[in-house]
Amino acid sequence: MDPKRREALPIHDALQQSEPLAALRLRLAGSQQRFEAILPCLPAALVAHIRPGPLDEQGWSLLAANAAVAAKLRHLQPRLEEALRQRGWQGSVIRIKVQSG
Repeated sequence: MDPKRREALPIHDALQQSEPLAALRLRLAGSQQRFEAILPCLPAALVAHIRPGPLDEQGWSLLAANAAVAAKLRHLQPRLEEALRQRGWQGSVIRIKVQSG
C-alpha cells in the first residue's frame, strides 16, 4: 500500500476533526433547532412545504416550496421571530426564500 495514500475518513470523524466542517455542522444543527422551535407556530398543512435553510451571522433562512407558501410565511414571520426570541435567539431575523428547482 502506498504510504502517501490515506485511509478514507468517516464523515462523522471528518466533521469532528476539521474546524471549518465542525463550524458547518454547528450551523446545520442551529438551523434545525430553530426550525423545530417554530414548528408549533406553523399550520400543519404548510410544514411539508418548508425546509430549514442556511444560518449565518445575518440571520436564518426558511426555504418555501413556492411563492404562495413564501407569502404565508411572510404573514407569519413576526410570530416566528417571536418564537425564536422566546427560545433565546435574540435578534433572530428570518429570511424567507422560494426554493428554486
